[in-house]
Amino acid sequence: MGRTLAEKILQRHTDETISGAGQIARCKVSLVLANDITAPLAIKSFRAMGAKKVFDKDRVALVMDHFTPNKDIDSAEQVRGVREFAAEMGVTHYYEGGDCGVEHALLPELGLVGPGDVVVGADSHTCTYGGLGAFATGMGSTDIAAAMAMGETWFKVPPTIRVDIEGQMPKWLSAKDLVLATIGETGVSGALYKALEFGGSVVDAMDAESRMTIANMAIEAGGKVGLFPVDKVALDYARANGHPGCEPLAADADADYERRIRFDVTEMSPVVACPHLPDNVKPVEDVGEVVIHQSVIGSCTNGRISDLRAAAEILKGRKAAKGVRLIVLPATPRIWRQAMDEGLFAVFMDAGAVIGPPTCGPCLGGHMGILAKGERAIATTNRNFKGRMGSLESEVYLASPAVAAASAVAGRIIHPRDL
Repeated sequence: MGRTLAEKILQRHTDETISGAGQIARCKVSLVLANDITAPLAIKSFRAMGAKKVFDKDRVALVMDHFTPNKDIDSAEQVRGVREFAAEMGVTHYYEGGDCGVEHALLPELGLVGPGDVVVGADSHTCTYGGLGAFATGMGSTDIAAAMAMGETWFKVPPTIRVDIEGQMPKWLSAKDLVLATIGETGVSGALYKALEFGGSVVDAMDAESRMTIANMAIEAGGKVGLFPVDKVALDYARANGHPGCEPLAADADADYERRIRFDVTEMSPVVACPHLPDNVKPVEDVGEVVIHQSVIGSCTNGRISDLRAAAEILKGRKAAKGVRLIVLPATPRIWRQAMDEGLFAVFMDAGAVIGPPTCGPCLGGHMGILAKGERAIATTNRNFKGRMGSLESEVYLASPAVAAASAVAGRIIHPRDL
């Protein structure tokens, strides 16, 4: 029996023979990461276990992206503690201030993660790097502390759900719609501790940014990882950003899959995940008359330059509806500058948008866009749980940049073509 992509990547990082799903394997890690919320807990555990130094100062990344620029005294103290730990350990990849961006957009563009890697992070959306062919997954802060000290961890080899995406992409359909449709099919726990492996003709033609958008939300189906093949797309992106890459990797034709899902996208419409779960997915036409108060374009899911271009295409020559707060958050300083240089900021400002710094901000209810009681937001973020973006009596609808931008103009959730 052939191997899945998850099995092949894990095999590169262990001396054991990977024989199939359910096996416990001890693997060397390529990178360990944490942020300003999770790193303080990991550091506390690191010290409690008696560790004196990190396993490799060049393979630990600490990214201060969630509550920064610091929103209050507590967040400032958390960052101070991580900053001091990074200095004590000589950590090379500590990011704060003008060098900092949303971690899962920042690390790929810095070449710190890429094809064939095994990456563990104290953040559930670490699975983003699967878009480049990395076995990347979130872990609790105690496990991350151990990985920072030892440079290895154990995994139970996950069974794999294969998702094949075929057909011709319609005008307004995007990667965000494809992953929401997948979550709608599996449910939020349908891939629990499983690998979601993506393939098919649409995936073959998909750029790296779109792949990372899909991999980012594998966790919303319960997935351990979301994986794309290591092909020319992944290798070209990695090498352009300073990552050495690896040999091409793809699943074997006779790989053993727990389940197979197939989509033909030719007639698909953009979709929206309605409150309060990412699997409550409907075609945008079926959402109904939903008035919104806020539209957020950004996050580790959809804050890349291609996302900002898609939003600007909709917003050019238009204005956000009266009463709608339009917030645009480029995910990294490089993306921020590129958007400015391309004239996208002028489009956003003419539309009445607030352009913020590279930060997670409102995605987790952190700052820069908290919802009040009774308010609704449409967002390109990845979660819409009750209270995720503010009040427990608010609502979040998840959508693509094009749908979020069109809805900001209309003041209600609409299909972009309806403008």
